Amino acid sequence: MSFKYGIDTLTVDKVLDIANGKLVAEITPEAREKVLICREKVEAIANNNKPVYGINTGFGPLCEVQITPEETKALQRNLLLTHAVGVGNPIDKKLSKIMMICKVHALCQGFSGVRLELIERIIYFIENDLLPVVPEQGSVGASGDLAPLAHLFLPLIGEGEFWVGDDIKSAKAILELHGVKPIQLHSKEGLGLINGTQFILAHTIVGLNKMQYLLDMADVAGAMSIEGYQGSFSPFKDELHRIRPYKGTIEVAERMFMLLYRSQNVDSHENCGRVQDPYSMRCIPQVHGASRNAYYHLNELAEVEMNSVTDNPIVLSESEAISGGNFHGQPLAMALDYCSVAAAELGNIADRRCYLLLEGKYGLPRLLTTGGGGLNSGFMIPQYTTAALVTENKSLCFPPSADSVPTSLGQEDHVSMGSISGRKFNQILGNLEKILAIELMYGAQALEFRRPNTFSDIIEDNFRIIRSKVPKLEDDRALKADIDAMIELVRTQAFNLR
Repeated sequence: MSFKYGIDTLTVDKVLDIANGKLVAEITPEAREKVLICREKVEAIANNNKPVYGINTGFGPLCEVQITPEETKALQRNLLLTHAVGVGNPIDKKLSKIMMICKVHALCQGFSGVRLELIERIIYFIENDLLPVVPEQGSVGASGDLAPLAHLFLPLIGEGEFWVGDDIKSAKAILELHGVKPIQLHSKEGLGLINGTQFILAHTIVGLNKMQYLLDMADVAGAMSIEGYQGSFSPFKDELHRIRPYKGTIEVAERMFMLLYRSQNVDSHENCGRVQDPYSMRCIPQVHGASRNAYYHLNELAEVEMNSVTDNPIVLSESEAISGGNFHGQPLAMALDYCSVAAAELGNIADRRCYLLLEGKYGLPRLLTTGGGGLNSGFMIPQYTTAALVTENKSLCFPPSADSVPTSLGQEDHVSMGSISGRKFNQILGNLEKILAIELMYGAQALEFRRPNTFSDIIEDNFRIIRSKVPKLEDDRALKADIDAMIELVRTQAFNLR
């Protein structure tokens, strides 16, 4: 089984499988034919006197300046060189690889007009882990991700840099090592490479993959907190959610039911007399479910985007190339900002559950420790950390897509800032991992005070996973190592979620 560039449909899982070497991707004869036919159309336009943007004209504000065939190659090279103005730390190497995979799939659909040779060289980079160094800042997400894509493809022409392990080496030296000569770009090719939303899209793909796991992780952490708090089981019954049937809410309610099913601890306080729990316990289906709905929306849009052509102009025939706006990042940018709020809210409600477990109610000791009376702070201080992370996430929730700064002498007068949305989305998810790690640590400690009661098989299994790295807290000890161990368990997806 292999993936056919330009023919098959990409998904988040397929992109990641290609990037991780689990799925082979290839250009089939059908895709080759589409690429070759489109290239013939570009050659015909390039040799015509009629001005067509990006093929025989300048770019941006110089779109009305016609370029001779002799000047085209220098123009395309200059395009990459002048647009490679990114700053800041390099993005993760995996993001560079995902960007190239998504770009190849778009180019192979036969509307971009680049040569087959160029696509094959990008595939060579992918298959040989020749991963370009791409700075994280500098894209406004409108004429595509111009700066990051320019950096991504500088090595094609012998410029820029590659990762070699954790070191950075000049692309020229690495190409020589591989016995590969730089490519000379032809008409339309520079523009076809740097116009597109692949920087925004790569951050979206990585974020969606992480969020899918963290949504399930949040349910597990919430269930452990409910067990420790001896909260009510009834808010998760199906009858309640079928009369307000949001997809995410129903799914979370079903998961909570599964996570608490056949718990001796739940049965032990069935007639305790408490009427209702605080919202952070009782409203888990509604809050976690809303975040799931946001995830589903972004995933749907991302799948449209990764199977789309987002460069410019789009070549339709030997006489028509439409200069439009498929490179504009707004469709993803707005949904990324929405999903950032959704991810932040998972952390917000988790922090509240941590706080409840510290209050010393319903049979739990204050601060989750019985050691030494007032001598021990117990688990008081890690909640300060969750509070700080929650507030940091709130500050990251400002929507970049609500902003626009004109560029290109006003030609690009409305931009998406989607690259910033994508980066912030992943920052928020990174903070969420830490918040949930601390809640899980709190939940495990709270369960200790409900013994000899037992819990559902899945909760017991996760309790054992936690205790394999973090022992029960008796008297005060340095908790930094415990927190780091919990974060590593979350990051490595060590928990049983289903």
